[in-house]
Amino acid sequence: MSTQATDSFGLSLKQLGKKGHSGHSVRCMQGLPSSQVEADTSRMAIGFYALGSLDILGTVNTSTTDVDRQSWIDWIWEQQSSGVYGTGFKGSPYMIGEQDVKPLQLAADYSEFDTPSLIMTYTALLNLAILRDDFTRLERPGLIKFIKACQREDGSFGALPSGGEADLRPLYCAFAISSMINDWSGVDIDKAIAYIRTCESYEGGYGQTPYGEALGGTTYCALASLALASKSPSVTEHISAQHRATTIRWLSSIQQTEGGFSGRTNKIADTCYCFWCGASLELLGAPDVANEAALASFLEKCQFQWGGICKAPETQPDPYHTYMGLATLSIYNITKGNAGVDPSWNLPSLHVSWNVTDETAEWIRKHLSSKAGQ
Repeated sequence: MSTQATDSFGLSLKQLGKKGHSGHSVRCMQGLPSSQVEADTSRMAIGFYALGSLDILGTVNTSTTDVDRQSWIDWIWEQQSSGVYGTGFKGSPYMIGEQDVKPLQLAADYSEFDTPSLIMTYTALLNLAILRDDFTRLERPGLIKFIKACQREDGSFGALPSGGEADLRPLYCAFAISSMINDWSGVDIDKAIAYIRTCESYEGGYGQTPYGEALGGTTYCALASLALASKSPSVTEHISAQHRATTIRWLSSIQQTEGGFSGRTNKIADTCYCFWCGASLELLGAPDVANEAALASFLEKCQFQWGGICKAPETQPDPYHTYMGLATLSIYNITKGNAGVDPSWNLPSLHVSWNVTDETAEWIRKHLSSKAGQ
């Protein structure tokens, strides 16, 4: 903890509302309100934010029942679908409705209009790991074929194999999936890394696409992808010393006076960018650049009184910002060396490049990575 952080904000934090945040996450797993119907296509990702929060809080098994967890596992596997592009997971059955799929059977072949998604496939694998599934139902050859089908000629990836946006976000998902299954045969790594480099911004960080404005989220996607593709834990083999220094300078400049990070230059602080930018600094080997006490103070103010974390103080909570806030605190353990901080702020450490707790990452290595080639 820097002297500046202690002097500016101190370490007087009220208790982290673990019980309320856990309750908020469970409610989100049970169903979103009708006002959120437009998010149904991304139900798998919303499930990850809720389950990921429970995982960080250590309440997956204590706040849910065995029946709940098994029903979620079965529902996730029902979204695994095979077709001409290979095998992946859909965000929900929004196009075809709920189906009666047998436990070891793939869903019916998809059409051009309801293909699986790389982003939903990534979050599906994380969900299954958090729920401690053994991955015996995963159709690996089809998954590798699907990843390959999503890569474009310029090295980028689209979330869908049949069109749509192609940028750093699905590229990261392709890298994360390949790393988790310990099989990179579906990725042209050299082309992908070359594409990442074209997204470098003059101000530091990475744009979503070439020549784009530097954004906190896509900077994380770029750096995490490079870290996953590295032969060592560092990204330095894929990034120049000059751009690393420029990116660190830019990230430090967008931590606002109230403590949170903004997503890009001249924007207000937002809980999700506390993760995207804080994790980026961690990947660059420069976490101490962040004012940790100020960051914790901002996140404390973003706690909703009845559970959940908001994007900014005095707004409404949602599963996305709840997870991002907790994940940020898992990176920056402010209780370390600070006896005055309430122990409730001590959270398990995070596997930053996969964006999941270290304990769940170990489950992935044992039950998913180790089975490559089987």
